[in-house]
Amino acid sequence: MGFGLFVPEFRSEFAMSTSAVGFVSSLGFTGFFLGLLIAQALLIRRGPEAPVLSGLIAATAGMGIITFAPNLFVLALGVFLAASSAGFAWTPFNDAVHRKVFDVDRPTALSEISTGTSVGVVAAGAAALIMVLTGLSWRVCWAFFAIASAVVLIVNWAVLRKIDKDTTSMPRGAWRDLLRIAALPLFAIAFAYGTTSAIYISFAADHMLNRGGVRGLPTGATPAMVFMVYGLFGLAGLTTGRVKRAIGLPWLLRLVMLAGALSVALPAVLPGSWVGLTASAGLQGVHVMMTSAVLAFWSERLFPRLPSLSFTAALLATAAGSVLGPAFAGVAAEAFGVQTMFLGAAVLPTALALALRNRHVRERAVMV
Repeated sequence: MGFGLFVPEFRSEFAMSTSAVGFVSSLGFTGFFLGLLIAQALLIRRGPEAPVLSGLIAATAGMGIITFAPNLFVLALGVFLAASSAGFAWTPFNDAVHRKVFDVDRPTALSEISTGTSVGVVAAGAAALIMVLTGLSWRVCWAFFAIASAVVLIVNWAVLRKIDKDTTSMPRGAWRDLLRIAALPLFAIAFAYGTTSAIYISFAADHMLNRGGVRGLPTGATPAMVFMVYGLFGLAGLTTGRVKRAIGLPWLLRLVMLAGALSVALPAVLPGSWVGLTASAGLQGVHVMMTSAVLAFWSERLFPRLPSLSFTAALLATAAGSVLGPAFAGVAAEAFGVQTMFLGAAVLPTALALALRNRHVRERAVMV
């Protein structure tokens, strides 16, 4: 997300084309993909401390590299490392919640964990806004991010070394057991979510800036405002469990997919208005935080004996979409125009929302 927030600065500093933006973003999500796989292995062998701390080390190192990047290659390396941190640190929490929290409270707990990202997004957007208003270099912002990550690393090390080092057993053939018909809707939703969100993160703010921003706001502050609105509306993820109980999982899935589709279509239709910015960024925040919460508790409910592995599998589907989405979108934007690219990106989540039937959404445990 930080990469997408600072795309205008990176374009200027490193002479990046739209396709280059897409490829660097995809490289970052490749780091996320690999981090998920490594984290699962560490969790099994050494418990949650190792993957969480590895993720924070990767975040600190990656953001430090970005701070001092002299060229595009080094920038891409930093993005790769920093983005891998989420892959390392996310899934261990699903395992911890499964072991430490009562079944009835798990959807709420998992929603709170995933939605914590919103606070970080708002803080990053605020830092970018200060940069624009004060004339600070983007490198100062990334130095601040790296320092903050180092502080969080120290705090987590101090806390986690006092926690039991219970490891997670892995039944034989566990990966194969996840390949069930009942789980296909979970993986399809995860792939569409990853594709849509990665395209938005990579290109939306930069496109709105290039179209002149919005009236009454310094032009350079447009990306900061996009991500601040994104993060604030993303706090709706805290209500995911309650919304699911009120309307049911099938309707919740339809609504979050339609929110994602509309959010990527709006930059093409209303790129230079407050209505377009607020609605687009707000819907994307809701889409990302509520969908990530759904993936956490839905995977855990489907495979209660494999809570971390099933969530890892769902996030691997998300990461696959995130790797493919920006790369293809960047090429498509240069070939057909950015507006056409955004409208095309809305097709996948819209199609899923329309195709989804109640019978496709299974919530009961799949026996493995």
